[in-house]
Amino acid sequence: MDYFDQADFTRHTDWNAFLSFVDSRRARIILLTSKTSNAYHEFQFQDDDILLFGSESTGVPEQVKDRADERITIKMKNGMRSLNLAVSAGIALGEALKQTGQFAK
Repeated sequence: MDYFDQADFTRHTDWNAFLSFVDSRRARIILLTSKTSNAYHEFQFQDDDILLFGSESTGVPEQVKDRADERITIKMKNGMRSLNLAVSAGIALGEALKQTGQFAK
């Protein structure tokens, strides 16, 4: 991406380092999963929420599920499994930015 240098990101060495980061910010981990009925568009996002997505094929490990503060989903038509990861991330991030007023101006 030609604008990657403008992205703000942190790479954590492992799960425990990530959890230390989360705890230091008093942030919530919001897990996007197909295994809940809590719809993303009915969820109240907060400014410091961290959206977490698992593998398209296997989801996330149990310890990650257990640590998530909230679990939300993008509801699908009956018979459909899920959207691909990039599409799901865009939908959820768009809603979170809209609710928290963080869209770029």
